Amino acid sequence: MDSDLKTKEILNNLKSLDSEFLIETIEQIRESGNRQIMEGLVDLLHTTIDLEVRSSILALLSELKHQESALLLIEAIKNEKYLNVRKDLICCCWQNGLNYIDQVSLFVDLTITESFQTAFEAFTVIEHMYGKSDDLVILQECKKIEAAYQNATKEKAYLYNELLTILKDIPEKSQFRND
Repeated sequence: MDSDLKTKEILNNLKSLDSEFLIETIEQIRESGNRQIMEGLVDLLHTTIDLEVRSSILALLSELKHQESALLLIEAIKNEKYLNVRKDLICCCWQNGLNYIDQVSLFVDLTITESFQTAFEAFTVIEHMYGKSDDLVILQECKKIEAAYQNATKEKAYLYNELLTILKDIPEKSQFRND
């Protein structure tokens, strides 16, 4: 079947109200996902109230292994439309083990601006980061954290202290992946 036709079919299937059919479709995506399909999955995650469907989507996003997929998650996290699933999407970032070093500023901002639970997920993404980081960016992020510390709750203050230590010592290679 033509790739575009298959994509359209899968995107159409994601509109089904049948939970079992949706879960089967999500399993199909594991083998043949592309950008359009992944966007459809995030949309479904945003709209569905079915816990099994949500769980299946989150499991898939937590197992992504292609670095290009990280960009889709970042776009979704930044998109105000997906605020209701932002914490879940951030959680998928640290679970899938992809590298988000280029997005360190975003995750620092999320740690500062979001509720404690979402901030903790963003903190965990930073904790799992690896790769060559720009010293100037790290210095700017540390200054941002120090400024936020002035108005921090006790819980957030703890995160900020730990974050300052982590940012100054991001490993160049992942301890969890063989990149």
